[in-house]
Amino acid sequence: MAVAEQQENPLLEGLRLRRTPDPCALVIFGASGDLTKRKLFPALYSLALRHLLPERFGIIGVARTEESDDDFREAMKAAVQEFGRDAFQQETWDWLAERTRYVATDFADEGGQQRLVGALNELDEKQGTSGNRVYYLAVPPSAIATLIHEIGEHRSTDGWTRLIVEKPFGRDLASAQELNAELQQSFEEREVFRIDHYLGKETVQNLLALRFANGIFEPIWNRQFVDHVQITVAESIGIEGRAAFYEQAGAIRDIFQNHLLQLVALTAMEPPIDFTAESVRNEKVKVLRAMHTPGPKHVVRGQYGQGFIEGEEVPGYRDEPGVARDSMTETFVAAKLFVDNWRWADTPFYVRAGKRLARRETTIAIEFKRAPHPPFEESAEGELQPNVLVVHIQPDEGVSLEFAAKVPGQGLTLRTVHMDFLYGGAFRTGIPEAYERLILDCLLGDTTLFTRSDEVEEQWSLVDAIVAFWKRDRPAFPNYEAGTWGPAAADELMRRDGRSWRRH
Repeated sequence: MAVAEQQENPLLEGLRLRRTPDPCALVIFGASGDLTKRKLFPALYSLALRHLLPERFGIIGVARTEESDDDFREAMKAAVQEFGRDAFQQETWDWLAERTRYVATDFADEGGQQRLVGALNELDEKQGTSGNRVYYLAVPPSAIATLIHEIGEHRSTDGWTRLIVEKPFGRDLASAQELNAELQQSFEEREVFRIDHYLGKETVQNLLALRFANGIFEPIWNRQFVDHVQITVAESIGIEGRAAFYEQAGAIRDIFQNHLLQLVALTAMEPPIDFTAESVRNEKVKVLRAMHTPGPKHVVRGQYGQGFIEGEEVPGYRDEPGVARDSMTETFVAAKLFVDNWRWADTPFYVRAGKRLARRETTIAIEFKRAPHPPFEESAEGELQPNVLVVHIQPDEGVSLEFAAKVPGQGLTLRTVHMDFLYGGAFRTGIPEAYERLILDCLLGDTTLFTRSDEVEEQWSLVDAIVAFWKRDRPAFPNYEAGTWGPAAADELMRRDGRSWRRH
């Protein structure tokens, strides 16, 4: 039986790695946590499967839990099998497992520091990692400052050192500034990788290509043609047993301060002079600095009550394990933002983010102004809708454009239609997980998709101002049912302007 020759997908041209990372050791603090199991090791496995990791490479998991190297490897193997996006291949896992070690210790303890240093020196000898180090801080925010100090004290002098810091970076402007000051004592800015996994998503990165590589979009990407922008980060899940974290953070620190504001910055930024890390981040900072603080009437917060998700009854936030019965923590935030610069003056950016909403969805919708004189308005099936360009970030990655078209047949009847681009259909390949791209970029020393110190501080300045006026009132929580699109006040926020949130 003849075997059909597999055709090469021409759209994959250019997706190969241009260079290989230097030899290095990756140290994961918090190796017993969910992030390591669900995201980091599955990402490392996928990178190993595609031969994107350096041959001279090693991993050391660090946590307080007492377990052996073999126990840790077995736990990570099970995690890869459960959460990985690729079919499990024993050969690939053996390659990764051979380079994986575990150190059970509290790194703040002097003995623990020495055990880790000994394990790293052993990797240098056995795997040839050349003294190069990447430290991944997958730990609670309260532990970060101590780790930063201790890593700085014991950093290798033989190779380079890089530090990946998970969000949230601080809990307000003052704490973020303190962390930045601590970092600056031992590390240069180019060595620090403040991670926001949303920036690793292919569709977020494609936003830059969509704007700046296509002559049809950039000329109309401004206040003259755009009526408004809507950005939605909606999750149908609750807090997933993370009450201790979420009670301290809330939606404004968990999602708004980082994910949402970064999406606004990428949508609104000016064309960089090139796509180096500093050029891109310079333009994002300009957007954040041009964003004025919204007044109390332009910000809505909410907390979900009991409701239904996909037909299944779910508890309200205050009924979640570990949550106070009178908790005032918000699980939903919506705001009307303005970027006060030449391109976007008086163009509103409506943003919203929340837990237990109707469905999981992250989108950026650019709604254009209506045609000035549509002579066929009466021919439309219902009200003729404006053109909308939608970037779908998750779960169905792609881009769609809504425009009017004539319905086949006699007469001039118009209907809004969609022109869709889907990543999976166009490239016929699995989309890399965000952590794959971000870990690889760190190994390569590319900081483009990571937030800079001044970006973080500008984001916290805006959040602090919002939180300050929240302290003066106590809204009636809960104020929206699980499985809906948030509190009624969020709809009213747009209705006052004669607009409405997109529902599809």
